[in-house]
Amino acid sequence: MDIQSTAAIVTGGASGLGAATARALAARNVEVFAIDLEQSLADAQPVEGITYLAADVTDPAIVRQAVQRAAADLPLRVVINCAGILPMARVLGRNGPHDPSLFAKVLEVNLMGSFNVLAIAAGEIQKTQPDAQGQRGIIINTASIAAYEGQIGQVAYATSKAGIVGMTLPAARDLATHGIRVNAIAPGVVETPMMATVTPEIREGLAAGVPFPQRLARPEEFAQLALSIIDHDYINGEVIRMDGALRMQPR
Repeated sequence: MDIQSTAAIVTGGASGLGAATARALAARNVEVFAIDLEQSLADAQPVEGITYLAADVTDPAIVRQAVQRAAADLPLRVVINCAGILPMARVLGRNGPHDPSLFAKVLEVNLMGSFNVLAIAAGEIQKTQPDAQGQRGIIINTASIAAYEGQIGQVAYATSKAGIVGMTLPAARDLATHGIRVNAIAPGVVETPMMATVTPEIREGLAAGVPFPQRLARPEEFAQLALSIIDHDYINGEVIRMDGALRMQPR
């Protein structure tokens, strides 16, 4: 699909996977709208070709405003959901059972937030003129290998990412008649700002667990995969692991 001179939305676009993906799209002559929380955008490094919009993906009304802004001048063709949170808590911890409100919050941000953007953006994408192959756009969500091998303390996170996996195929089928593809990427351990908070020993241990290449993934590699999926018109309804053949252990 040709995406030059079109618009794209990237959620979680202030840092990490989202920032790398926004930059990669802007380099392809795409008008990129990076959506993130206001406090996160305050720390973002401005990039030419990227417009930064403050929005909470859990609020459908705010998401609708952001999507309409992104689709105002150019056809909206690409949506990539990278926004997410990763709090850790066991089902039974030192302070008792898992906090239900924390569990609900993780699902609200990671799963419902992705769905809100997917559904509302699809409503704008379907208004655009299709290309010669009937394509109007593509939506890529971010799952995780935790959807398959969630570790101790990741019950909420793994559940939210498993929801992304389960949403991919039916969403692709729902949107097929509108010429919109839906896929997901399931990253392994990636070098994001969150990883900067852990000790070098922990980082080395995580890298050592990856069969090959024996290192953490780079955000730019996530962006590269996203662009490859965009370019490959026959990839639809798929969840693609990006993990160096890593299979997570319980802890």
